Amino acid sequence: MPNDNKLKDISGASVAGKSVGVYPWLVVALLWVVALLNYMDRQMLSTMKPTMQIDIHELQSATNFGYLMAIFLWIYGFMSPVSGIIADRLNRKWLIVGSLFVWSAVTFAMGYATTFNQLYWLRAVMGVSEALYIPAGLALIADYHTDKTRSLAIGIHMTGLYMGQAIGGFGATIAATFSWQQTFHSFGIIGIVYAAVLIFFLKEKRNVISSQAELIQDNKPSLLKGLSVLFANVSFWVILFYFAIPSLPGWGVKNWLPTLFADNLHIDMSKAGPMSTITIAASSFLGVIFGGILSDRWVQKNLRGRIFTSAIGLALTIPALLLIGFGHSIFHVVGAAFCFGFGYGMFDANNMPILCQFVSAKYRATAYGLMNMVGVFAGAFITDLLGKSTDEGNLGKSFAMMGAVVVVALIIQLSVLRPRANDFDAIK
Repeated sequence: MPNDNKLKDISGASVAGKSVGVYPWLVVALLWVVALLNYMDRQMLSTMKPTMQIDIHELQSATNFGYLMAIFLWIYGFMSPVSGIIADRLNRKWLIVGSLFVWSAVTFAMGYATTFNQLYWLRAVMGVSEALYIPAGLALIADYHTDKTRSLAIGIHMTGLYMGQAIGGFGATIAATFSWQQTFHSFGIIGIVYAAVLIFFLKEKRNVISSQAELIQDNKPSLLKGLSVLFANVSFWVILFYFAIPSLPGWGVKNWLPTLFADNLHIDMSKAGPMSTITIAASSFLGVIFGGILSDRWVQKNLRGRIFTSAIGLALTIPALLLIGFGHSIFHVVGAAFCFGFGYGMFDANNMPILCQFVSAKYRATAYGLMNMVGVFAGAFITDLLGKSTDEGNLGKSFAMMGAVVVVALIIQLSVLRPRANDFDAIK
């Protein structure tokens, strides 16, 4: 008889010893690049407005530009729970590969756009394709990693999003050197090629494939069982709320911070774009790593360790938003942006790990899809609102006011969420 302590699944993780092998970290590395491309392709549009509006005159209106950014978020939001349901029932590898290929092809096609309407509908298609990735990707990482490494693994993956956001900030710089059309073409081709790479190296977790097959067999009469299970969970409603509220400043920073930097510091967008996105990316990188390590250690001693870590991160964003909104020196604005990114990174690293404490692995992609939906809808709302605030000259004031709503989310998070185990499926 083989020794049970030596039995291993394809992930390389010891079944009895719960140690993490090499392949779970390779999954994080592979999906890190996907995350980078995910945010890079959507983010670079926000900094290329000055060069694009020369050819597409409708983009000279900040309100129209807000509509262009918001359509992506609305479509992305509506598709997120659908993509979560799909990811809980089908092979997540192929969802990830297909999603990457389609949004990269859309990015390539945006280089051929000549009208505002063409850009508008391409952004809508990008919203559909990109929505398929995050629930599937995070659920796959959560399944490959135990509670001892889950926050760090998720955090490392999230740094890919931040790096993509930072590189996207160079969109204006690259477009000024070459052209905005060539910028879209180049990044689109990179994503298409990497989709082919994933076909050979990314694997679905075998034991999860079995559970997905059982789930499909058990739920043929209804595709909505996961939704009914989640909505009967009071803690999940709280998670939805505290995830949505910080998404207001989160998406506001992603889409409008370059503009705020350019206005408040009186510098060109080709400089403001990289400065703002690199500041947020670098600080968020540090935040998710610090928050992931702290959370993984704290939760071993206190089941609310992940919740406390997330709360500390949210608390840091409150004064940061005030300084971002009202600061007019490089020290104030860049320092505040760094503080915001670090705190938001701590928050970001723990959303899926906290979810794992309250939701079964069978429904985590569906659950995160719903979280993504409410977060993105909040983002679409604030993106549109900030576009109008920009036209009225009140962008800084609107940023500062978002700090107040984060306080509400922080209080509810700390008051209500009380997990019973590190992993929901461990509850007997």
